[in-house]
Amino acid sequence: MSLLAGAAAELAGVAAALDDAALEPVVAEIADARRVMVYGCGREGLMMRALAMRLFHLGVEVSVQGEMSAPPLGPGDLFLCAAGPGVLSTASALCGVARAAGARVLVVTAEPDGATSRMADRLLVIPAQTMARDVGGSSVLPMGSLFEGALFLAFEVLVLRLRDRLGETPATMRARHTNME
Repeated sequence: MSLLAGAAAELAGVAAALDDAALEPVVAEIADARRVMVYGCGREGLMMRALAMRLFHLGVEVSVQGEMSAPPLGPGDLFLCAAGPGVLSTASALCGVARAAGARVLVVTAEPDGATSRMADRLLVIPAQTMARDVGGSSVLPMGSLFEGALFLAFEVLVLRLRDRLGETPATMRARHTNME
Protein backbone atom coordinates (compact mmCIF):
# COMPACT_ATOMS: atom_id res chain seq x y z
CA MET A 1 0.00 0.00 0.00
CA SER A 2 1.32 3.46 -0.87
CA LEU A 3 1.81 6.10 1.80
CA LEU A 4 -1.06 8.10 0.31
CA ALA A 5 -3.40 5.11 0.41
CA GLY A 6 -2.27 4.32 3.96
CA ALA A 7 -2.93 7.88 5.13
CA ALA A 8 -6.36 7.89 3.44
CA ALA A 9 -7.19 4.56 5.08
CA GLU A 10 -6.24 5.96 8.49
CA LEU A 11 -8.52 8.97 7.96
CA ALA A 12 -11.30 6.61 6.88
CA GLY A 13 -10.74 4.64 10.07
CA VAL A 14 -11.12 7.77 12.19
CA ALA A 15 -14.27 8.71 10.28
CA ALA A 16 -15.70 5.24 10.85
CA ALA A 17 -14.94 5.47 14.58
CA LEU A 18 -16.57 8.90 14.94
CA ASP A 19 -20.33 8.56 15.32
CA ASP A 20 -22.18 11.09 13.14
CA ALA A 21 -24.49 11.73 16.09
CA ALA A 22 -21.53 13.23 17.99
CA LEU A 23 -21.67 16.22 15.63
CA GLU A 24 -25.28 17.13 16.44
CA PRO A 25 -24.60 18.76 19.84
CA VAL A 26 -21.83 20.80 18.19
CA VAL A 27 -24.24 21.88 15.45
CA ALA A 28 -26.70 22.97 18.14
CA GLU A 29 -24.04 24.87 20.12
CA ILE A 30 -22.95 26.82 17.04
CA ALA A 31 -26.47 27.44 15.75
CA ASP A 32 -27.65 28.69 19.13
CA ALA A 33 -24.65 30.93 19.82
CA ARG A 34 -24.88 34.69 19.50
CA ARG A 35 -21.37 34.60 18.07
CA VAL A 36 -18.54 32.10 17.85
CA MET A 37 -14.81 32.55 18.45
CA VAL A 38 -12.43 29.79 17.36
CA TYR A 39 -8.93 29.00 18.57
CA GLY A 40 -6.27 26.40 18.06
CA CYS A 41 -2.49 26.18 18.28
CA GLY A 42 -0.27 25.41 15.31
CA ARG A 43 -1.76 23.22 12.61
CA GLU A 44 -4.89 22.68 14.69
CA GLY A 45 -5.25 26.46 14.53
CA LEU A 46 -5.15 26.29 10.74
CA MET A 47 -8.05 23.82 10.80
CA MET A 48 -9.95 26.15 13.15
CA ARG A 49 -9.36 29.05 10.75
CA ALA A 50 -10.71 26.90 7.91
CA LEU A 51 -13.82 26.20 10.00
CA ALA A 52 -14.18 29.92 10.77
CA MET A 53 -14.17 30.69 7.05
CA ARG A 54 -16.98 28.22 6.38
CA LEU A 55 -18.96 29.46 9.39
CA PHE A 56 -18.68 32.95 7.93
CA HIS A 57 -19.98 31.59 4.61
CA LEU A 58 -22.95 30.20 6.56
CA GLY A 59 -23.73 33.64 7.96
CA VAL A 60 -22.52 32.85 11.49
CA GLU A 61 -20.94 35.75 13.35
CA VAL A 62 -17.49 34.27 13.82
CA SER A 63 -14.01 35.45 14.74
CA VAL A 64 -10.58 33.96 15.26
CA GLN A 65 -9.00 34.56 18.66
CA GLY A 66 -5.92 36.71 18.33
CA GLU A 67 -7.07 38.59 15.24
CA MET A 68 -7.33 42.36 15.55
CA SER A 69 -11.07 42.26 14.80
CA ALA A 70 -11.95 39.65 17.46
CA PRO A 71 -14.70 41.00 19.73
CA PRO A 72 -15.00 40.37 23.46
CA LEU A 73 -16.94 37.25 24.42
CA GLY A 74 -19.83 37.16 26.84
CA PRO A 75 -23.06 35.38 27.68
CA GLY A 76 -24.62 33.72 24.65
CA ASP A 77 -21.27 33.33 22.91
CA LEU A 78 -19.31 30.16 22.16
CA PHE A 79 -15.56 29.69 22.44
CA LEU A 80 -14.70 26.76 20.16
CA CYS A 81 -11.21 25.52 20.95
CA ALA A 82 -9.07 22.72 19.51
CA ALA A 83 -6.83 20.95 22.02
CA GLY A 84 -5.99 17.62 20.42
CA PRO A 85 -3.56 16.50 23.14
CA GLY A 86 -6.13 17.39 25.82
CA VAL A 87 -3.97 20.00 27.47
CA LEU A 88 -2.38 23.11 25.99
CA SER A 89 -1.52 25.91 28.40
CA THR A 90 -2.63 28.74 26.12
CA ALA A 91 -5.88 26.96 25.28
CA SER A 92 -6.57 26.36 28.97
CA ALA A 93 -5.95 30.01 29.80
CA LEU A 94 -8.27 31.18 27.01
CA CYS A 95 -10.98 28.70 28.03
CA GLY A 96 -10.78 30.18 31.52
CA VAL A 97 -11.15 33.73 30.19
CA ALA A 98 -14.12 32.73 28.02
CA ARG A 99 -15.87 30.97 30.91
CA ALA A 100 -15.25 33.91 33.25
CA ALA A 101 -16.87 36.19 30.66
CA GLY A 102 -19.95 33.96 30.57
CA ALA A 103 -19.32 32.27 27.21
CA ARG A 104 -19.82 28.55 26.67
CA VAL A 105 -16.71 26.51 25.91
CA LEU A 106 -16.58 23.67 23.41
CA VAL A 107 -13.28 21.77 23.11
CA VAL A 108 -12.41 19.49 20.21
CA THR A 109 -9.89 16.91 21.37
CA ALA A 110 -8.61 13.37 21.13
CA GLU A 111 -7.88 13.29 24.87
CA PRO A 112 -11.09 13.93 26.87
CA ASP A 113 -9.36 13.58 30.25
CA GLY A 114 -6.82 16.38 29.68
CA ALA A 115 -6.88 19.58 31.72
CA THR A 116 -8.08 21.74 28.81
CA SER A 117 -10.72 19.18 27.88
CA ARG A 118 -12.07 19.18 31.43
CA MET A 119 -12.72 22.94 31.17
CA ALA A 120 -15.32 22.44 28.43
CA ASP A 121 -19.06 22.71 28.70
CA ARG A 122 -19.14 20.30 25.76
CA LEU A 123 -16.56 18.07 24.10
CA LEU A 124 -16.21 16.74 20.59
CA VAL A 125 -13.84 13.78 20.77
CA ILE A 126 -12.03 12.91 17.55
CA PRO A 127 -10.47 9.43 17.99
CA ALA A 128 -7.15 10.10 16.26
CA GLN A 129 -3.46 10.17 17.09
CA THR A 130 -2.14 13.55 18.21
CA MET A 131 1.27 14.72 19.34
CA ALA A 132 0.25 13.53 22.81
CA ARG A 133 0.66 9.94 21.62
CA ASP A 134 2.82 10.16 18.51
CA VAL A 135 5.93 8.50 19.94
CA GLY A 136 5.58 4.88 18.98
CA GLY A 137 2.20 5.71 17.45
CA SER A 138 0.71 3.64 14.71
CA SER A 139 -0.07 6.39 12.19
CA VAL A 140 1.97 6.68 9.01
CA LEU A 141 1.42 10.41 9.29
CA PRO A 142 3.82 12.46 11.43
CA MET A 143 3.07 13.89 14.83
CA GLY A 144 -0.55 15.14 15.05
CA SER A 145 -1.36 15.05 11.34
CA LEU A 146 -3.99 12.34 11.65
CA PHE A 147 -5.95 14.42 14.18
CA GLU A 148 -5.56 17.57 12.08
CA GLY A 149 -6.76 15.83 8.91
CA ALA A 150 -9.68 14.36 10.81
CA LEU A 151 -10.56 17.85 12.09
CA PHE A 152 -10.85 19.10 8.52
CA LEU A 153 -13.08 16.19 7.52
CA ALA A 154 -15.30 16.40 10.62
CA PHE A 155 -15.63 20.18 10.23
CA GLU A 156 -16.73 19.89 6.59
CA VAL A 157 -19.50 17.47 7.61
CA LEU A 158 -20.38 19.80 10.50
CA VAL A 159 -20.75 22.64 7.98
CA LEU A 160 -23.12 20.54 5.87
CA ARG A 161 -25.26 19.83 8.95
CA LEU A 162 -25.21 23.50 9.95
CA ARG A 163 -26.11 24.55 6.42
CA ASP A 164 -29.27 22.47 6.62
CA ARG A 165 -30.15 23.60 10.15
CA LEU A 166 -29.65 27.28 9.32
CA GLY A 167 -31.57 27.05 6.04
CA GLU A 168 -28.57 28.06 3.97
CA THR A 169 -27.86 26.88 0.43
CA PRO A 170 -24.73 26.57 -1.68
CA ALA A 171 -25.83 29.80 -3.39
CA THR A 172 -26.21 31.79 -0.15
CA MET A 173 -22.86 30.50 1.05
CA ARG A 174 -21.19 31.41 -2.23
CA ALA A 175 -22.68 34.92 -2.02
CA ARG A 176 -20.69 35.49 1.19
CA HIS A 177 -17.41 34.34 -0.35
CA THR A 178 -14.87 37.11 -0.86
CA ASN A 179 -14.60 38.75 -4.25
CA MET A 180 -11.09 40.00 -3.42
CA GLU A 181 -9.15 37.10 -4.90
